[in-house]
Amino acid sequence: MNIMLVLMDHDGGVDDYLATMLLMTMDNVQPLGIVVTPADCYAEPAVSATRKILDLMGCSHVPVAESTVRGINPFPRLYRRDSFIVDHFPILNQNETISTPLLAESGQDFMIRMLRESSEPVTLMVTGPLTNVAHALDTAPEVEAKIQRIVWMGGALNVSGNVEKNWEPGQDGSAEWNAYWDPISVARVWRSQIEIIICPLDLTNDVPVTSDIVYKMGKQRQHPVSDLAGQCYALVIPQDYYFWDVLATAYLAHPEFYELREWETEIVTVGLSQGRTKVVSGGRKIYAMDEVDKEAFYSYILQQWAR
Repeated sequence: MNIMLVLMDHDGGVDDYLATMLLMTMDNVQPLGIVVTPADCYAEPAVSATRKILDLMGCSHVPVAESTVRGINPFPRLYRRDSFIVDHFPILNQNETISTPLLAESGQDFMIRMLRESSEPVTLMVTGPLTNVAHALDTAPEVEAKIQRIVWMGGALNVSGNVEKNWEPGQDGSAEWNAYWDPISVARVWRSQIEIIICPLDLTNDVPVTSDIVYKMGKQRQHPVSDLAGQCYALVIPQDYYFWDVLATAYLAHPEFYELREWETEIVTVGLSQGRTKVVSGGRKIYAMDEVDKEAFYSYILQQWAR
């Protein structure tokens, strides 16, 4: 089995923690560390929850670094407060101390260092904005050659975005949140030569978090990871919630579940459509997860939560 070196960059939403948990169960992955970006979260509880999750899973050897980057369009406070709730789950607070190290260096500096030091190409698994990646490319251009590919949960190609106009009056509803938070950084990454594979809303809209799947997690709650996953999803079940970050991350273990499609795209950085991932002839070529075997995906995550 070929071992994939993966550096994860998440932004502290509920599904970011679940994606982190899934990544830690993968036999074909060597996680180099976790960068926590202060986007869909408050930084301190998001970092704390991430470290506690790694402790719970016996992965306290995986370092965590807090990014200090900032976006242009902040996530709503209502979304970000979930980071406090997850950090207070009883299952994550059974011990007095946290073993997983929090690095003194910033997340963006940690990303650059890990890329520089790696003897093998690294896959960047990004389930939040691309700001740290853009910072790395601007600050240390030589690390571009060390990035094997970027797998990103972000963008909306041929469907509406999830930045709702009534929440964000300066937006026309075409952007996806991870792109909208910092569209200039997305455009910077698009100017690189790195292979980009996105998991867009076009696909995630078809893979909802259902009561049925949450109940199935409950039936295997004797496994701590499944118990935690069920609690996380129970928190968000009243919302329209989808397997955004988990669906994107599962690609690393089972690309055969997915069909990819190539698109030519550009990133809109200003105006009412800022953050839009626009399909344009002659644009930057990317791959998008176009279809997924849903039953195989659902079975896989239930199996992994029960490990």
